[in-house]
Amino acid sequence: MRYNYLIVGSGLYGAVFAHEARARGKSVLVIDKRPNIGGNVYTENIEGINVHKYGAHIFHTNDKRVWDYITQFADFNRFTNSPVANYKGELYSMPFNMYTFNKMWGVVTPEEAEAVINRQRAEIQGEPRNLEEQAISLVGRDIFEKLVKGYTEKQWGRDCKELPAFIIKRLPVRLTFDNNYFNALYQGIPIGGYTKMIENLLDGVEVRLNTDYLAHKPELDALAERVVYTGPIDAYFDYSLGTLEYRSVRFETELLDKPNFQGNAAVNYTDRETPWTRIIEHKWFEFGKDADGNDLPKTVISREYSSEWKPGDEPYYPVNDEKNGKLYAQYKELAGREDKVIFGGRLGEYKYYDMDQVIAAALERTAVELD
Repeated sequence: MRYNYLIVGSGLYGAVFAHEARARGKSVLVIDKRPNIGGNVYTENIEGINVHKYGAHIFHTNDKRVWDYITQFADFNRFTNSPVANYKGELYSMPFNMYTFNKMWGVVTPEEAEAVINRQRAEIQGEPRNLEEQAISLVGRDIFEKLVKGYTEKQWGRDCKELPAFIIKRLPVRLTFDNNYFNALYQGIPIGGYTKMIENLLDGVEVRLNTDYLAHKPELDALAERVVYTGPIDAYFDYSLGTLEYRSVRFETELLDKPNFQGNAAVNYTDRETPWTRIIEHKWFEFGKDADGNDLPKTVISREYSSEWKPGDEPYYPVNDEKNGKLYAQYKELAGREDKVIFGGRLGEYKYYDMDQVIAAALERTAVELD
């Protein structure tokens, strides 16, 4: 059989594209080299807990069109992201707000907090030359040292003085008692996990797992008129211009025979000495309850370790600095010559997309392609 579209990757971009193509009467084949659908939003049910296998995914958007679209495929709960920062045993509220400032300095009023921050921000004169100076110019020295520096250096594998300022364009400073991390009108987690949501998107679509596109490219290309490719763009071109840099994440996941490990979905470890960046306790994404509303007797935690990507690792997010930007521009030019292929998603476009942005991009592309 010859298909209208071969879609490489069953993550959000591929699943949305597949759904829209099928809804318009197109024949679609989705392939994925993993043994499961869902890409990095894949969730696995362990002891009644929907475990985010490739890191915490908390849906948030201000785009009503995207929210109305994705909630066709899942009911979302009212989860609000309120992470806790652990600095050498001291616990702070995130994002930076009056709870944080009270714990840090003992201040009680917004005026007192603002005065301390402004006094510390004045340390940086002129245009910030690196991430460290940028962060201090936004939030001051104390918050930078305890809550930004170590976490950021673990995340990027580089000293803050060596990272470009633009990585931290802004840091939220709230002079209110508000622990809601995202400034988003709509947010939550799909009830029953993301995998169920992807299954609903792919309902009626043919899917082949454990299928490596790049290892069988000629025969797979021959199956379809058009290809939607959501893998790494440099891998598609066999790294002919050089390798784009990514950060990867490694997870150590444990099932614990206790009902509560840390009392919160996410705790960030912001000191440099703790090797992991954060610990996720998955049950709290769905309030510690099973599908029937019963309290879960066990818990699952994942420690996250950030690392430089190397071949064989999963690439998670691009290193969007000047050097990689120039190399991507060259790959994008090559991609523009591929008449049969659409490059999409975080890896295909070498872009740090949030989930709502991936959905929006896929919908925009399908509208151009199919309408």
